[in-house]
Amino acid sequence: MASYDLKLLDCTLRDGGYVNNWKWGFQCAREIIRALVKAHIDIIEVGFLRNVEGYDPDITVCNTIDQLNRLLPKDCGQTMFSAMAMNSNFSVEKLTPYSGSGIELIRITAHEYDIEESMAFARQVMEKGYKLSINPINIMGYSDEKILWILKQVNEIHPCQFSIVDTFGSMKRRDLDRIVSLADNNLEKDIRLALHLHENMSLSCCLAQNFIDRHLGRPVSVDASLMGMGRIPGNLPIELIADYLNDYMDKSYDIDYLMDGIQDYIAPLKGEAEWGYTPAYFLSARFNLHRNYAEYYLEKGDLTNRDINHILARFERDRAAVFDKSYADMLYEEYKNNRIQDYSDREKLEKILQNRDILIIAPGSSIVNYSDKIKGYIGKKNPIVISVNFIPEEYSVDYAFFSNRRRYNKLENIQCRTIVTSNLKEELADYRIDYNSLAGAFEQGCNSLIMLLKLLKQIQVKGVMVAGADGYTMSGKNYYNSNIRNYTKHGNKFNMAVAEAIHRMDIGIEFLTPSAYDME
Repeated sequence: MASYDLKLLDCTLRDGGYVNNWKWGFQCAREIIRALVKAHIDIIEVGFLRNVEGYDPDITVCNTIDQLNRLLPKDCGQTMFSAMAMNSNFSVEKLTPYSGSGIELIRITAHEYDIEESMAFARQVMEKGYKLSINPINIMGYSDEKILWILKQVNEIHPCQFSIVDTFGSMKRRDLDRIVSLADNNLEKDIRLALHLHENMSLSCCLAQNFIDRHLGRPVSVDASLMGMGRIPGNLPIELIADYLNDYMDKSYDIDYLMDGIQDYIAPLKGEAEWGYTPAYFLSARFNLHRNYAEYYLEKGDLTNRDINHILARFERDRAAVFDKSYADMLYEEYKNNRIQDYSDREKLEKILQNRDILIIAPGSSIVNYSDKIKGYIGKKNPIVISVNFIPEEYSVDYAFFSNRRRYNKLENIQCRTIVTSNLKEELADYRIDYNSLAGAFEQGCNSLIMLLKLLKQIQVKGVMVAGADGYTMSGKNYYNSNIRNYTKHGNKFNMAVAEAIHRMDIGIEFLTPSAYDME
């Protein structure tokens, strides 16, 4: 899968504010930002800079950059923050110089009638130390000659980004091809080319995919918002394009946190003002299932979008095309029975594991053949050692992770602490983790190694070393000890699927022993 410098910008709090007059509530806005940060969104637009009377902390339209910065969380991850300003309604004198933290990107926008004055405004923003994006309103209203004039001015100012903005949602694929070609051939190659779409003709996701798939020889960016929230009919839904980027562009946006943000803060607003699509249809389409399944689960009333996402991930392919109520109910009951509150155990594990070297030992035959190398690594690094679905006799492990009941039941004497998923309800455990929070990361089923890696990623472990993850063989003879073999027979296609799922997690994994999952 190809990867290039591509960023996703969320504009929910800014553009989505046209729906609710930017009256998000201070805490609500902060929680939306936190969800987006946890989803690993690259850039979050916090709101508008405008000449307004006084300061209302519940509104994301502010007089100063400091007022918007109050919304930012302490832990911002790798996310950048931006604000939007317009020459005609914001006095640049009020913009304090960039301090080195907080909002660092200012996106300026301008109408055709004041585009020339706005170029001077842009220069003043850059002089204050901010990264700059120039976003002319309604680029479809400009002639090619005028677009070329704008691009010439942009090259002279040399901001970090220039944005193609389809303000009236009138752009079609050939329009996009023409304008992107104009911009790409005339804009300096180190200036990021961005795209902002609206949903008037239900083309935003199609156009965004077309733009991304061109693989321009420059950095690019795409704007979107949660559930497509924005001035009716709305914007490109960020959860849709994030899912596409995960599948085809080697990205690792966490859809669960986007679903949480929609469930808690955006969907209730849509009940008052309709725009765009509904997540039920996205979730059913994501897994190529009959749409009635997602609708049926929504009607249950006790499931979040995140829950539905995880249930649908478990569907067998032969049940996908025709709605089967009894099958849907069976998976629903299984999911509810496995769901637990695991906050306390997760918090304990996070404190123990977060800043330590981690070695995962899986039961592949290489842990025998490479025992000297593994023991040498343990002696040198003193890592926390976690075994997966078994406890090796040759190595001292700190924790054993179990999600497979058959493997757990083979144990006779447990000499280490155990991390057990909630589907193993009767088994004793030092730490019990909600099975549903780890399932669904792997389309082919629930792979224990992937589930453990997902848990480590969720508690923000930076990287892990893995031994014994040899991969599957058609003969099933891939375990170091025949006593733990469960006769799983898979071939190279399955190994590639596991490898791609691990790679998408972007957790910084290294393999200490040879592995079919190693994509290096």
